[in-house]
Amino acid sequence: MTARHKNKTIATLLASICGAIGLHRFFLYGHRDRWAWVHFLSLPLSLLAWRLWPEQPWLFTGGLLVASALTGFLEALVIGLTPDEKWDAVHNRESGRTSASNWPLALLLVLTLGLGATALIATIARLFDLLYTGGAYG
Repeated sequence: MTARHKNKTIATLLASICGAIGLHRFFLYGHRDRWAWVHFLSLPLSLLAWRLWPEQPWLFTGGLLVASALTGFLEALVIGLTPDEKWDAVHNRESGRTSASNWPLALLLVLTLGLGATALIATIARLFDLLYTGGAYG
């Protein structure tokens, strides 16, 4: 019996869309991956902080989730830019198949870079607004 082939484009898509909750890490490494659980726990911990301190800005109470989402964007870029040979050596040794990335992955990487950069710049701008003006601009 051959192992399941792990598609690099799907892993990149999961990291881009659901990177904040670690879905891509569960897809790649299974439920025993500690970093997947760190990503996943950022959601309930952020919700708990929001419930305990509702008067605080969402960037502070949801900081773990924001950091996890930004890390997910970065992981999507790392996954997508990994050469196919290296990807297969790490994730598809026993699958009996090889990966062949094509234009959907390239398009996904461009969109991920744009969304990730926008999210990072917006987070930095909001953080500086909160720290230096007390949130005067929103």
